[in-house]
Amino acid sequence: MMRMKKYSVLKIVSLQPRKGKKIILGITQIHNCVYSSSQRHGYCTLGEAFNRLDFSSAIQDIRRFNYVVKLLQLIAKSQLTSLSGAAQKNYFNILDKIVRKVMEDQYNPRLIKDLLQDLSSTLCILIRGVGKSVLVGNINIWICRLETILLWQQQLKNLQMNKQVNNGLTLSDLPLHMLNNILYRFSDGWDIITLGQVTPTLYMLSEDRQLWKKLCQYHFAEKQFCRHLIPSEKGHIDWKLMYFALQKYYPIKEQYGDTLHFCRHCSILFWKDTGHPCTASDPNTCLMPVSPQHFIDLFKF
Repeated sequence: MMRMKKYSVLKIVSLQPRKGKKIILGITQIHNCVYSSSQRHGYCTLGEAFNRLDFSSAIQDIRRFNYVVKLLQLIAKSQLTSLSGAAQKNYFNILDKIVRKVMEDQYNPRLIKDLLQDLSSTLCILIRGVGKSVLVGNINIWICRLETILLWQQQLKNLQMNKQVNNGLTLSDLPLHMLNNILYRFSDGWDIITLGQVTPTLYMLSEDRQLWKKLCQYHFAEKQFCRHLIPSEKGHIDWKLMYFALQKYYPIKEQYGDTLHFCRHCSILFWKDTGHPCTASDPNTCLMPVSPQHFIDLFKF
């Protein structure tokens, strides 16, 4: 018996709603063998879309993990008060799973620390300003959530990275040119610094001026770093300092293993790696990547 693959996607009527108009969404379940669909239409908010796309499962996929964390961080910064009670509960349930995953797998704790810092800052402001801002739910629930966040922050602060016991090939055994290639594939400066702390050799390679110059050129336009030139004592440009200085003024390019995509032909949101059975003659021309910020912008009306 052939097992049919099942797709979970989100259908969108309009990607650019006019002011005062809401986006109509529906969950579509499609099978790739026998075409059948069941849709539930209705007006949808950011919270409802957040619930329907099942981000809780997405965080178990390492390719989608960073995307979901970034989305949660953006919501924490500016959209927390727009979530309904059910969406809030889902948001914090997903956050709890993320923290548990990081504590168990020790995967990218810095990313989660940044998210929790932004979330705690937002909650402190909202709780202090009760009455001035719209905070959905009982104030005591929000205080409990803040206490939970502070507890998570302390747990991550005390997180000890397990030393891997490996009798096989290690990073130290690789030739210099391979180690250099690894460093040049990183798009995040903090990842380069972290890897540079592993061995003296990696530290030497991580301090290479050309490495940081390439990173600056990848993330920023020439006119941007021309405005913030930071020369070293020897008169050369300190590209490492430049990178972190420019980060304060301009957004860096985002990279994710898997992202949500929008099909203009079918009006459907889906994970790129999952795909969907598009009926267009040339499906690739209909696809558009949706960044976490773009996803949030869809629901600003």
